[in-house]
Amino acid sequence: MIPLVPLGKASLGLYPRFVAEVEEISGQIAGYRPKGSLEALFARAAKEELSTLVALHRGLGLACEPIRAEEARELEPALSEEVQAAALRPEEASVDTRALTKAVLEAARLSGAEFFPGSGVQAISREGGRCSGVITSSGKFSAGCTVIAAGCFSGGIEGVGAYAPVRPAKGQMVGLRSPAVKIERVIWSERIYLVPRNDGRILAGATVEYAGFDKTVTAGGIQSLLDAAIELAPDLRGAEIIETWAGLRPDSPDHLPILGPTDLEGLLMATGHFRSGILLAPVTARLVREWIVEKRVSLEVERFSPLRFREAPRAAASGVHN
Repeated sequence: MIPLVPLGKASLGLYPRFVAEVEEISGQIAGYRPKGSLEALFARAAKEELSTLVALHRGLGLACEPIRAEEARELEPALSEEVQAAALRPEEASVDTRALTKAVLEAARLSGAEFFPGSGVQAISREGGRCSGVITSSGKFSAGCTVIAAGCFSGGIEGVGAYAPVRPAKGQMVGLRSPAVKIERVIWSERIYLVPRNDGRILAGATVEYAGFDKTVTAGGIQSLLDAAIELAPDLRGAEIIETWAGLRPDSPDHLPILGPTDLEGLLMATGHFRSGILLAPVTARLVREWIVEKRVSLEVERFSPLRFREAPRAAASGVHN
């Protein structure tokens, strides 16, 4: 996902101000934790793997520090004794997704946004060769600019599929609580990530499954998460399981976001973020505002244009290949 790195870095840089403004307007806490992340390596060839990992991150302009297993356990005592080495990424952060979403919605409401829950969008509407709004289960809503940001459901809106051929990528999660396990940073392994929350919860996730719009939590999915979580932090064996759930990420054919104007005047896309939706939230908001208000953007994002999916079939038909 190297093409995403500049966009991700830009969004990460926007996060402190984004969270501060949302919290100030909403009066709610978003659970932002700028404490970095730590990736644990178990392989016998951990030193060689670590060297490659650090070189890759630094080559992309990302802060990454190699540390010995002993140093890693000093930072995160919950880590397994089987960890051979680790990479510390000090500039990374985490945020409580539920708290952030709730705060953003409240900040938007207090700033004048109107919400129409239960009004499922069925299609875009057209007038005079432009998009003039959406048709919903509650009637038509007119708009000068229409932004499709319906996640994995975007492609099911009539008139949108050609720009946003997204499909759902299911991710199962487990919420744990253990007074005996304290984790400060997000910690990773090849199999799992563990995310601490301010209220003491530890989230373990997440699977990637292509099972349509099915959000069933399965025994196999939860078992794989728990096995990997206990491998990474063995004391989680005694943790209480407080919640399990599954979400649906919007995945595009090339696994990259779908951002920007279409060739239909008045219609913009903001979907297809796959596993980077929370990371890219601030920069997506900024770009959408720039497209609508300023008619130009401050970042190079042509790679993510929704027109790439309309152009691909034409290129194939004409025999044009990259």
